[in-house]
Amino acid sequence: MKAKEVFRVKQSHGKGIVEIVIWQVPTPVPPSEHPYKYRLVYVVNGKWVVGYDNERGKGDHKHLGDTELPYGFVSPQQLMADFMADVKGVEQ
Repeated sequence: MKAKEVFRVKQSHGKGIVEIVIWQVPTPVPPSEHPYKYRLVYVVNGKWVVGYDNERGKGDHKHLGDTELPYGFVSPQQLMADFMADVKGVEQ
């Protein structure tokens, strides 16, 4: 099985753009242990303000401005909810 795109959206949001892409993969992206590869970003004026991804070698993590923090992946639905909560938090 190849990677299968399960969700994709790119749209204006607040003062920027939200882009979410989630793939189902045949094997986890190490060190993640789930079958998803993802990239969620909120970009304002060309700069990443919030980002979530699971880069090979780094695993699940998020970016809040210049700070990188571990992220506890539960499900694609929870991932999107957590991401949008952080986006809402930086908009205030």
